[in-house]
Amino acid sequence: MSVLDLLSDHTLRVVAVGAGVLGLVNGALGSFAVLRRQSLLGDALSHAALPGIVLAYLLTGSKASGVLMAGAAVAGWLGMLAVGALARRSRVPFDAGLGMVLSVFFGFGLVLLTLLQKRPDAAHAGLKTFLFGQAAALLKGDVLTMAFLGAVALAVLAAAWKELKLLACDAQFGSSLGLAMGRAEALLQVLLVVAIVLGLQTVGVVLMAAMLVAPGVAARQWTGRLGPMVVLAGVLGAAGGMAGAVVSSVVAGLPTGPTVVLILSGAVGISMVVAPRRGLLWRWLRRYRTRRAPRLDPVLMHLYALSRQHPDEPEHGHRVGVLRTMSPRETDVTAALEGLARRGLAQQVGEELWAPTWLGRREAEKALQREEDSHVT
Repeated sequence: MSVLDLLSDHTLRVVAVGAGVLGLVNGALGSFAVLRRQSLLGDALSHAALPGIVLAYLLTGSKASGVLMAGAAVAGWLGMLAVGALARRSRVPFDAGLGMVLSVFFGFGLVLLTLLQKRPDAAHAGLKTFLFGQAAALLKGDVLTMAFLGAVALAVLAAAWKELKLLACDAQFGSSLGLAMGRAEALLQVLLVVAIVLGLQTVGVVLMAAMLVAPGVAARQWTGRLGPMVVLAGVLGAAGGMAGAVVSSVVAGLPTGPTVVLILSGAVGISMVVAPRRGLLWRWLRRYRTRRAPRLDPVLMHLYALSRQHPDEPEHGHRVGVLRTMSPRETDVTAALEGLARRGLAQQVGEELWAPTWLGRREAEKALQREEDSHVT
């Protein structure tokens, strides 16, 4: 299939745009779940939505996407309320409550699906596709609904950015400022429910958690700031969704939802290996450089000794002149500091001011420990 054939395929365009919108919204909102270490929350909410879909059909007799999405949203929200009630009013931990709600709601949904299959009519056909998703069944109206709800969710995210940022980074500090962190958490849960409901038809209940979490995990490897992380996660999610739609259309019989999840999982793996500072490759290179240049250790040890005088200020700067006084006369302290900086062991925090990095402090502590062990033996 040529590029022109792909661009002229109406069904592919609809599915690709829908998957892209889904990835954008889930990537941006899922970043907060990743930072709050509540990745299992997406799994619980997506599984809890299944009985809502079936009950919405039973009560209305309609398989319209709006009706089924409303039922999924209500069920997901009830599942979140159940988790909160278990955590507050019992000794059940939060993660255990998530697992219980996930199992109970999902089991109830499977029972309802089984009962529906025993009915003589075939009007319920298609509901089972919500287990693993059926992106090829997306219609233009479905994509427009997803785009509208996604735009509303992102607009709310932008409006409540300060509160949600504090919730993700330091909720206690936000409470000390007088901000309602409880309301911010409830708002975030609503936004996550919206993000999950949008993707049920495309990815399905089983794989929805990966769609929510994977873009944020990948973006986290590339940046330590929330704003760029949310933007990058949205871009990765959108790109992964559209790429999955294209790949599944080229390879016959390849489902779109699992393909999207596999592509996003691949992005996570690549990010964990090659991302600067956090990537495994970069960590290996820094350790290799550290082992290859032991002559710089005396300056590092002096810098570390000075930093211990300021335990509450790890980035407190120390003057180069002080380091020259502590080092032998023939030592080129400036060149040594520049070499330490290239290896990620020291950083310049001001004019003629230097401080050890977290990695530098760790390497200095290891050197001291080796020295103590050698004296003991």
